[in-house]
Amino acid sequence: MGSLLFWGRGMVTSTSNPLVKNLVALGKQPKERRRQGVFLVEGVRMCREIPKGWLRGLYVSESFIEGGGHAAALEGREHTVLSDRAFAAASGTKTPQGIMAAVKRPEYEFDDLLCGEKTLLLILEKIQDPGNLGTMFRAGEGAGVTGIIMDRETVDIFSPKTVRSTMGSIFRVPYFVADGLPAVLAELKGRGIALHAAHLGGAVSYDEPDYRGPCGFLIGNEAQGLSDALADMADEKIYIPMAGQVESLNAAVSASVLLYECSRQRRKNKFIK
Repeated sequence: MGSLLFWGRGMVTSTSNPLVKNLVALGKQPKERRRQGVFLVEGVRMCREIPKGWLRGLYVSESFIEGGGHAAALEGREHTVLSDRAFAAASGTKTPQGIMAAVKRPEYEFDDLLCGEKTLLLILEKIQDPGNLGTMFRAGEGAGVTGIIMDRETVDIFSPKTVRSTMGSIFRVPYFVADGLPAVLAELKGRGIALHAAHLGGAVSYDEPDYRGPCGFLIGNEAQGLSDALADMADEKIYIPMAGQVESLNAAVSASVLLYECSRQRRKNKFIK
């Protein structure tokens, strides 16, 4: 059994209980998530998808235990019961489902994201919206991305809102947080990975380049877009044509469009199933 910060005996009823206080800290403080090497997930689906060996603590509300279906959700795993009041205090959602877990933070090396000719990367600069980042993880998994690279100015991928938005993809998509993206881009180019920057000033429509080889897409901050320094390092700047008076798409939507165009080309050429 792990630390008492992750497990409790009997029903935990007080919101001042150390376990509850620790769950609150993990939900609100990135430094605590880093220090303890865990993050929180909530909901039946997310808790069911936790990879084997990653679970550090499983918590359910009193009402969840009293309701039907809890046995299937718990799958025989050891858990701690919290009173509804204590669970509400620990939860990061307005209408909690009554089940949450502390999960080990995965760690990846840079090379874990590179898969030879199948390499497909999403490279993010200063993404600030947790929902956008979570959606990129989810869309990335669906499109066959081999990894997501981001700078340290990008929002914490383990914030509760980001985790919820991934819908479980955070368990499966490798990531790498870079101290400096220029050095990473130089390394990728040196390894023969073509880099395409999503840019309003792009000269090439996104559906024109050949993405069947190893490649990466650069997506910038929601408000400012990509910095000139990074955009200029790409092999080419691409744009998504807009009808009507729309100037640009949401960052997560843009990333999804680009990734799925790559996926379409690779499927068409039987690169992937």
